[in-house]
Amino acid sequence: MKRIRFEMGGVVLALSSLLVLSGCGGDGKRLNAGGSTFVYPMMSKWADEYKKATGVEVNYQSIGSGGGIQQMTAKTFDFGCTDGPMNEEQLSKCREAGGEAVHIPLVLGAVVATYNLPGIEGPLKFTGPVLADIYLGKITKWNDPSLRDLNRNVPLPDQDIVVIHRSDGSGTTYVWAEYLSKVSPAWKEKVGFGTSVNWPTGIGQKGNEGVAGQVKRTQGSIGYVELEYALQNQMSVGEVQNREGVFVKPTLQSVKTAAEALLKEIPDDLRYSLTNGPGKDSYPISGTTWAVLYNTLPASKGQLILDFLRWVIHDGQKYCEELHYTPLPAGLVERAEKKLAGIQIVP
Repeated sequence: MKRIRFEMGGVVLALSSLLVLSGCGGDGKRLNAGGSTFVYPMMSKWADEYKKATGVEVNYQSIGSGGGIQQMTAKTFDFGCTDGPMNEEQLSKCREAGGEAVHIPLVLGAVVATYNLPGIEGPLKFTGPVLADIYLGKITKWNDPSLRDLNRNVPLPDQDIVVIHRSDGSGTTYVWAEYLSKVSPAWKEKVGFGTSVNWPTGIGQKGNEGVAGQVKRTQGSIGYVELEYALQNQMSVGEVQNREGVFVKPTLQSVKTAAEALLKEIPDDLRYSLTNGPGKDSYPISGTTWAVLYNTLPASKGQLILDFLRWVIHDGQKYCEELHYTPLPAGLVERAEKKLAGIQIVP
């Protein structure tokens, strides 16, 4: 499968021609899905490899987690992808539309603080409360004492901080804002968390692509994106202090550690949080991408959907690390498989 590169909002992404030209299947075996931009580079790879293995095309639209949930609920998508679990209101809408929603974890990843400060070498250190105060508009300069105290011997400039955030319904926002709610009482009270929030300050951009592109173009800016978007574009990524007081770099292992520490606490419905978890080596802004789908599927597409999702949580995991995503721990794969086994295909 030919690979292509293109620039989107100033961000260079390598995508498969399968996703760009997804309507060219001749045998009608095609799945329509979408949502999370967090998982888009990973889904591109999965779709490419699955096409080679089975001939089935996966047309994935990177429209944000909120859109993925909405389109799945409306049955426009065969399944949606979200980085924040559906809330009770969203689950209720699914029931009204004809069924219970099921969450299937697909992959783990890190949401990172990325910034544009030319001349600053090495990763800056952040704490959760400091990140919250930046996004609350309380810390407005890069040489603020709270940032200087964390980054001694770093020549932080007397420069305004330009805050960049998501403008669309976003699971990446859910992970980021949920983390800030856990570490900052002021954030929890004034903003809270969800796939969309009322931002106190900053410039909104659509998608991980849009945020990464705006940060890359804007000196003095800070934003939050999935790790792969920052690495692909050679952007600076900060270390974040976890709840054990350790500053941790976002890596495959530090995300895996966060997940493994919480496995026993994950509920039966597989709606859970990895943010601010235990463990001195855990990266505190870790997240999951779930596929969300109905617990009853139509005979016309049902088996195609289940086969693809089973492939993702098994064979598809071997492709995760090359794109800087963390594979699912074995215990979580087993629980996801049980969830898939409980989904019914109906005439």
